[in-house]
Amino acid sequence: MSPDRKLPMIKRIWLIAGAALALVGIAVFARGFWTTDGAAARSQGQAPVVPVETATTDRKTMPVRLIARGNVTPMASVAIKTQVDTTITGVHFRDGAMVQKGDLLFTLDCRQIQADMKRVQAVIDGAQSTLEQSQRDVERYTELAARNATPIVTLNNAQTAVNVSRATAESNRAQLENLKVQLDFCSIRAPISGRISMANVKVGNFVRQADTTPMATINQTMPVYVSFTVPQKNLPDIRKAIAAETATVEAIVPGEQKRATGQVTMIENTVDTATGMAMVRATMPNQDEVLWPGTLVNTEMTLRSEEGVVVPSNAVQISQTGTFVFVVKDGAAQIQPVKVERQVGTESVIASGLNGGETVVTEGQLLLSNGTRVNPRPPKVAGN
Repeated sequence: MSPDRKLPMIKRIWLIAGAALALVGIAVFARGFWTTDGAAARSQGQAPVVPVETATTDRKTMPVRLIARGNVTPMASVAIKTQVDTTITGVHFRDGAMVQKGDLLFTLDCRQIQADMKRVQAVIDGAQSTLEQSQRDVERYTELAARNATPIVTLNNAQTAVNVSRATAESNRAQLENLKVQLDFCSIRAPISGRISMANVKVGNFVRQADTTPMATINQTMPVYVSFTVPQKNLPDIRKAIAAETATVEAIVPGEQKRATGQVTMIENTVDTATGMAMVRATMPNQDEVLWPGTLVNTEMTLRSEEGVVVPSNAVQISQTGTFVFVVKDGAAQIQPVKVERQVGTESVIASGLNGGETVVTEGQLLLSNGTRVNPRPPKVAGN
């Protein structure tokens, strides 16, 4: 081999040897470092410390509530329809407006009714004149019959004419009263106070009594009903709460921050045999119209208030054996089985397992096991 070819090969050998020595040095250094520190950590009995957020359990009075899905129904709903067949001459409300009882809503063409009233009135006047004439005939024939100056049959015929004239006048007076009622039907007024729908007819439309579509609909929105179903096992508690006047209801519209409050006023008199559920109805004042007829709402019915141990709901964990919390004792997390009685908002009422005053973990449970050492930190403040 020529000297020129040997020189690059020697350089490569020295480079490979240098790299190998560097790797051996690093390995020796790392082995010594980890062996020394690991032995020191084990000799001092240290274990991983997990940062967690904690809260203190408390014993306080909490409401006993039933939660159900309900719907809003108007206390009264009236479909406006015509009672005479005629043409609309005026619409006197704004679509969707709030109307008061007695407000004028529609006016109808009443000219034919007014003409019929004049005709009937003329018949009444004629019958009244005939009646007066017949009464005078009766008086005259009575005197003549008393002197045997006229046959008695003439007097009887005069009396019959009086009766016929009187009956004709009374019959037409009754017909006139009926026409007056129909004339009133030409001015359609609101029978209740509430919010009216859009007008389904406009000026110039011909409306009939047989029409199936109402001219408009008024729903009473203050107050309204909220109806929901509850299991039959809760009926005794609900009846006791109604008797004690503690059965209050809050209705929450999904996506709405405001809550409407009211009182339970009725329990249906039967339980649905197919579902075992009973319908409960609450009356809601609804002064700010948070609840809209037909809306589905979440209802929370408060039956009473009871004292119990309360923890934040995010402290409660679920396992195959049941619910539990991590209780912090002497800097370590201990598993404590608990039984949750109910949840109120963001808090859970504990039936057994805690006595109050314990420190429980509310954040960081995924890194914990029984006996894990923890470093509690204050809860995060919203917005930070």
